[in-house]
Amino acid sequence: MELLKQLCEIHAPSGNEIKMQHFLLQYIEGNKNSWKTQPEIIVGREFQDCILLVFGKPRTAIFAHMDSIGFMVRYGKQLIRIGGPRTESGYILVGHDSKGTIECTLEIDEENDELLYDFEREIERGTELVFKCNFRETDDYVQSCYLDNRLGVWNALQVAESLENGIIAFSCWEEHGGGSVAYLAKYIYEKFGVNQALISDITWVTEGVHPGLGPAVSLRDSLIPRRSFVKKIIQIAENANIPFQIEIESAGGSDAKELQHSSIPWDWCFIGAPEDNVHSPDEIVHKNDIVNMVALYKLLMEEL
Repeated sequence: MELLKQLCEIHAPSGNEIKMQHFLLQYIEGNKNSWKTQPEIIVGREFQDCILLVFGKPRTAIFAHMDSIGFMVRYGKQLIRIGGPRTESGYILVGHDSKGTIECTLEIDEENDELLYDFEREIERGTELVFKCNFRETDDYVQSCYLDNRLGVWNALQVAESLENGIIAFSCWEEHGGGSVAYLAKYIYEKFGVNQALISDITWVTEGVHPGLGPAVSLRDSLIPRRSFVKKIIQIAENANIPFQIEIESAGGSDAKELQHSSIPWDWCFIGAPEDNVHSPDEIVHKNDIVNMVALYKLLMEEL
């Protein structure tokens, strides 16, 4: 879990994923020689801060977003949400501006319906603040801010170790409207002919999806994937006796929305471990769901 802890500590709110990109590139360079297949690493101006790893002759792509929710300083003491963070007075926020390191407290002005920060000085406008990381681990659970989606990134890196044929796409902006998957998906389809995807992201614990029973395979959120593709995934998981749960929701989204709305015939399926305390400093995921998420992704990348 040390790698996951490091990922959760990286400052990378939507729109400022560069530190995560640098960390991942350094990690990939330092570890790829021990992987089964050496990937082509694709980065550059036309991909902004995203990363593509191309292994062998790919048939399927994994999409994992690198960014997190957070806050941006407006004017005075005001804060504006980046994505949809949970807000509660007393949350510790951290960041950095030209005057130095920041550790401040989130305050809620209910009378004026405003989010504010409590700090010894005024923070420069435009500064991003994120939850202070407090990574905790027990025999059964991991708990931290930003398991969504640092755990999805971690999952993709575990798959990379034995992946022979496939693409891993580390994307940006997912928590605040998306925007990068559209051009990544176009490049992947036109360059490699790949048009089926797995969304390596984290979902919610609900009345129908419980911790410890396996990752959720989503039949729908705010979008509906093609049923025949999802049925194929379910059949593969059942044949291998890998625990999973069927998820049915009416809301929520992921990198899949840009695949669904594109002019390219992408098949996709969201598969992710469920977490509780969503979008808070205390997101929590059962380790059994993490183990089975990795196992299912490894199998699917071989068989799809």
